[in-house]
Amino acid sequence: MIGVHYVRAKGPAGHRWYIYAWRGGPRIGVIEGGPKPRLSRELEQRVKEERDRAGAAGDGTLSGMIRDWRRSPEWEGLSPNTRDTWTPALTRIEDKWGKYGVELWNDPRMVGKVVEWRDSQKAKPRAADIGVTVLSRLLEWGRLRAKVSVNVASGIPQLYRGADRAEIIWTDEDIAAFCRSALMLDRPLLIDCLFLATLTGMRLADLAALTFEECGTDAIVRKALKRSRGRRRRAAVPILPQLRELIEELRTRPRAMGVETLLVNSYGRPWSADALGKRFGEISRHAGIVYREAGEEDRPKHLHDVRGTFVTHLCRAGLTDREIADIVAWSETNVGRIRRVYVDDAAVVVAIGRRINTALQAS
Repeated sequence: MIGVHYVRAKGPAGHRWYIYAWRGGPRIGVIEGGPKPRLSRELEQRVKEERDRAGAAGDGTLSGMIRDWRRSPEWEGLSPNTRDTWTPALTRIEDKWGKYGVELWNDPRMVGKVVEWRDSQKAKPRAADIGVTVLSRLLEWGRLRAKVSVNVASGIPQLYRGADRAEIIWTDEDIAAFCRSALMLDRPLLIDCLFLATLTGMRLADLAALTFEECGTDAIVRKALKRSRGRRRRAAVPILPQLRELIEELRTRPRAMGVETLLVNSYGRPWSADALGKRFGEISRHAGIVYREAGEEDRPKHLHDVRGTFVTHLCRAGLTDREIADIVAWSETNVGRIRRVYVDDAAVVVAIGRRINTALQAS
C-alpha cells in the first residue's frame, strides 16, 4: 500500500518491524522478526482509518494532499496503465516530502530542491523524469484547489535522452533481424505485432486491444486508450493495401471462441499490453536492435519507434506532412524529419544509382 512506512529495529528475538500508516504518521502495528511484512487485511483497514481520520482533520501535509489526489476524479480519469506507472513515483515523493506541510511548496526555492531530487536519480533517468512529471501533476492539482499557490515542478527539463525519438525508426534490416530472433525463440506470433505496428503506427495498448470490428473498408477507427491533452483521441488509420492483406492473414490465426482481437497469444487469447510489451522487448534485445549515432552510445529501439516506420509508409503513399501529423498525433516538424532522412534522401540515392548505372551501360 502506497506510503506505508516500515522501520526495522532491534528486538528481543533479533529484530522487529514497526509499521506506520505513513512516514511521520501513527503506528499501526509491530511484527517480530522475519522479512519485511506484508499488510494483513486488518492492518490495511487500520491504515485506511488513520488516513481517513487525518484527511478529515486536514493535516496539511503533502501526504494528505496525495491521499486527496488519489480520491479525486482526475486520478480516477487516468488510464490503469498510467496509475500503475505513477504509483511508485508517488511513493518516492511521499517518502521524500510527505511529512512536510504543503506550504513548503509555495517557496520558489523548492525548484532547486526538485532539480536536486531529479539529479539524484540520474542513474535511472526515465524514472527520474516520471517522478518530476507526477510531482508536477500533483502540485498542479493542488494549485487548482488553492492548496498551493504555485507549481514549482512545472517546466523542469527531462534527463532522459531518448525522450525525443522522432528520428528513430525500424529499418528493413531491423525488421528482418527481429523476425529471425522471433522464429529462433519460437515466438512467431510476435512478428504479427511488429507488422501490425509498422502498418498502423498504433501504441502498444491499442495494438493489443484492436478488434476486427474496428477495421472498416478504408480505415481503422478506434478510441485510443492513451489520453492526449487530457482526452482520449479517436485514432483513425487509413488501411493501405499491405495492411488489408495483413488483417485478412490475422483472421486465420488459431484463436479461442469469441476472441476478436487481431493479435492473439499462443493460447489463442488476447494479449495483455504488459505481456505483449515484455515479450516484444525480449525479442528485440535478442536481435540486438539498436539506434547508432556517431560519437554516441547505442540506444535500444523500442516498439514505440515503429511509429516512425509507419510514417515512412504514409510518406510513400503520398500523404502530406500535415495529414500524417494528424494521423499519428505528431508535429509536422517531426514528420518532416522522418521524410527527409528516411524517404527523400533514400529516393535521391536510388535516383543517383540509376543515373550511374545508365551512364555505365551507355559507355
